[in-house]
Amino acid sequence: MKKIINDTKAPAAVGTYSQGVELNGTIFFSGQIGLDPENGEMKEGFQAQLDQVMKNIDALLEGTDLKRENIIKTSIFLTDLGKFSLVNEAYENYFTAPYPARSCIQASALPKGALVEIEVIAAR
Repeated sequence: MKKIINDTKAPAAVGTYSQGVELNGTIFFSGQIGLDPENGEMKEGFQAQLDQVMKNIDALLEGTDLKRENIIKTSIFLTDLGKFSLVNEAYENYFTAPYPARSCIQASALPKGALVEIEVIAAR
């Protein structure tokens, strides 16, 4: 049976989707953008948005009693693939080895004008 994830410490969904869905111990979190959950405003600039994305992911993990180590896959969407090295730096600060699997693509646009979006899959 699936369980819907809804946590007020992370930004509310900005469309017709859930923050996440858990099925059989695997949690599929929707993509996070640089929205501040306290005021709903988008952070200014790539680095500020990336930092907020990571905070939003942490909030969702905490709300489901998980940790970063439970993340098994990430999907990263950038409006400028030239920022890929900044994502790698953030990963080095955010994760410890062994790292989760990941993919990264450039998108022409992201919701609400975001510069970066990251979705994660975690497992209990």
